[in-house]
Amino acid sequence: MKKLLFFAPLLLLFSCGHGPAQQLENKKLNSLAVEYVKLGLAIGQYDGDFVDAYYGPDSLKPKSEPLKTFPKDSLLASANSLMNDLRIVANTTKIDTNKIRANWMADQLVAFSRRIRIFSGEERPFDEESRELFGVAAPVYTDDFFKGQVALLDSILPGKGNVNDRFQKLANKFIIPKDKLDPVIKAAIAEARKRTLAHYQLPAGETFTLEYVTNKPWSGYNWYKGGYKSTVQINTDLKVFIDRAIDVGSHESYPGHHVYNMLLEKNLYHDKGWVEISLYPLFSPQSLIAEGSANYGIEVAFPGDDKIKFAKNVLLPLAGLDTAGINLYFKALAIKGTLNYARNEAARGLINNTMSQDKALSYLKKYCLMNDETAQKSISFIKKYRSYVINYNYGQDLVKNYIESNGGTAKAPAKRWELFGKLLSQEVEPVSLVKK
Repeated sequence: MKKLLFFAPLLLLFSCGHGPAQQLENKKLNSLAVEYVKLGLAIGQYDGDFVDAYYGPDSLKPKSEPLKTFPKDSLLASANSLMNDLRIVANTTKIDTNKIRANWMADQLVAFSRRIRIFSGEERPFDEESRELFGVAAPVYTDDFFKGQVALLDSILPGKGNVNDRFQKLANKFIIPKDKLDPVIKAAIAEARKRTLAHYQLPAGETFTLEYVTNKPWSGYNWYKGGYKSTVQINTDLKVFIDRAIDVGSHESYPGHHVYNMLLEKNLYHDKGWVEISLYPLFSPQSLIAEGSANYGIEVAFPGDDKIKFAKNVLLPLAGLDTAGINLYFKALAIKGTLNYARNEAARGLINNTMSQDKALSYLKKYCLMNDETAQKSISFIKKYRSYVINYNYGQDLVKNYIESNGGTAKAPAKRWELFGKLLSQEVEPVSLVKK
């Protein structure tokens, strides 16, 4: 198929218009977008986790040093005023592009307000928080569901006894030795990039830097720097299993976060002049699209049994590991993946104060089949990022269902890549992906 040239045809569907009234409205919206960015950067002066990326002009950065006391009330007032102005534009405009932009920024500002309150110590129940921060609330799964999936895993694992112990015994055969980690990770990223380039023409000069870090609550992170450059960090606190090399390679780089941020920068910031996209606020609906698409991107890049084949033929030999048992391991991982929502339940319990930390640890080991160190790390993640956990599983399901319901199925890989790329090139409201 022809490579998608930054999905320009999609963007041209919306007419910007050149009449005096339309020009005035566009000017108003651009002005509001500047204020949106300034507000986000101001919040970031106090909340160090708020701004995940910014590649706009330095002129929009705060001119003064942060106050000694967090200005909660003034920041909330600014967010509310700006949100009201954007809703007016959204409700009165006849230009589709302006309606999309205005509603998108207004929804992001709902998240700004909630994060300001969280930073000030004002908490709400898990579902209310996630709805305000990320635009949706994830479905609740019962213990009975998780027990059924664990029983299914029990039926395929060799041996007898505790299911988690037996799963860990199988998984431990595929731990990448530390001295092999760099070449294995780089090989996985290179393959993911090659598969992505077969469908998308990426900006010239795009690149990333790979770093290995410790003492982080996450397993991998993409720090987008702008100018089509990223820093990808891999946390080596935990053992890295062979499947994680593929997952991290795809999720953090191609066609995940690195590609997502590049397409937004190219198509919206540079080509359209939408300054708001230069700011990526971590605690916002944008993160549900970012994480959901990054996770689904693994399946897009490595459909069917491609992951098994690549691990068996390339990564395991590179890591010096035996391929015996790899088919069973990936079969077990597929079942284990359905247990991912158990992390949401642990987070829901911790945030709602209905589950102690000890119970949450046991819950993660019992239903997510985590080992001790991974469960501890997951608790650290929940404490820091709270309801953000829904973006990985529910976000992935929303992106997957949206693309596949529009024809991007495994039987139509070209269509899947096309729809996936379009989704990564727009301002998307998460609620628009939820089936009515």
